[in-house]
Amino acid sequence: MKKNTLITLVGPTAIGKTSLSIELAKQLGCEIISADSRQFYKEMNIGTAKVTPEEMDGVPHHFVDFLSVEEFYTAGQFEKNVLGKLEDLFKENDIAIMVGGSGLYVNAVLRGIDEIPSDLKLRKELNQELEENGLRRMQQKLKKLDYDHYRFVDKQNPQRVIRAIEVCLVTGKKYSELRKAAPKERDFNSIQIGLTTDRELIYDRINSRVDEMVKNGLIEEVKSLHSKKELNSLNTVGYKELFKYFDGEWELDFAIEKIKQNTRNFAKRQLTWFKKDENTQWFDVTSEKDKIQKLIEKSLKK
Repeated sequence: MKKNTLITLVGPTAIGKTSLSIELAKQLGCEIISADSRQFYKEMNIGTAKVTPEEMDGVPHHFVDFLSVEEFYTAGQFEKNVLGKLEDLFKENDIAIMVGGSGLYVNAVLRGIDEIPSDLKLRKELNQELEENGLRRMQQKLKKLDYDHYRFVDKQNPQRVIRAIEVCLVTGKKYSELRKAAPKERDFNSIQIGLTTDRELIYDRINSRVDEMVKNGLIEEVKSLHSKKELNSLNTVGYKELFKYFDGEWELDFAIEKIKQNTRNFAKRQLTWFKKDENTQWFDVTSEKDKIQKLIEKSLKK
């Protein structure tokens, strides 16, 4: 009996994952799972470049606009929810597409993620410590607790650093050890496609996208969320920089330039993360779409 297939599209922000996924979904008559952890939130639209109903063009999308920024949601919950949704989708069609740039969430669906405990009280204390002592001090704390994870974690992302410290302190074990479990078996085939192109072109797209976001009301959207700026969900590029503007720390032009710079850095980190997975086949989105089509056709015939 032919196995169901999940096609996964990954790559850096602004590369064109959304438009290509919709194009493929229309050709294949299937539905789309979003694995962009910031498009989950109802209140974050412009700053996350959330797919619009017009862009969807009739293709059903799942895991977009289903949480409030105040809700706590983990990659482990996403894994369970997506596997349940795929079970339903595969009853109607033997193909589905997952698209997004949140590597941890993509990995949770494809390979599983261990149940790693949380302690929200401790996390609050650690965030207070971050506020008082700064990120560098917390980085050094993680380095002592788990040097292996320290080497690879995005050290400029306080949320990731705090979470790793929290896990080490709660479990008494290294976070890196807890994440090394063998991949879980999945009852579907997987086609993993990575999208890239010339770095300068990616950066140009990012800069243009930020300008478009500002034009479309990003500043007003962030202002409406300013009172909730301490939430983890809002510790996000495009929001945290403008919070500094509203707090009087930065000029508006400077904040917008920092959004562009931080988004470019984020795109680099996304590529580094996704390139680690040797199961992903990479294509230039500007010149190799035909090769992507051929790969999918060939894989589906197996």
